[in-house]
Amino acid sequence: MYALEVREHIMIAHSFKGEFFGPAQNMHGATFVVDVAFFRETLTENEVVVDIGRAHDALKATLGPINYQNLDALPLFTGRQTTTEFLSKYIFDAMAGAARKGELGPGGEGIAKIRVTLHESHVARAWYEGAVA
Repeated sequence: MYALEVREHIMIAHSFKGEFFGPAQNMHGATFVVDVAFFRETLTENEVVVDIGRAHDALKATLGPINYQNLDALPLFTGRQTTTEFLSKYIFDAMAGAARKGELGPGGEGIAKIRVTLHESHVARAWYEGAVA
């Protein structure tokens, strides 16, 4: 299977509810490196997985509304724990939607699956991977 990956980063603030999260219950910041990998069985007629520029633009558009934000204050996330895992799925849903809508350019409809990895630090990361269809 072929893959292409684009990368961006975001800076956010948030807190968690519940003893499970220990000191992370307090407001804290995070800088996430975000990798989005696109997978397909065969290359497009242009011999690519997907247009890199359009994939990167779609990622920037997805991250823009949450970058430099306090996620606790965004209505979009009311009642949710904005964990690294949760945010991976949130970004996956947006990127899969971009693929389905043709926002990744010609050949984007052939993407079989996407994996979104959020690097929380040099020692911890989480991801969500799923089929686009």
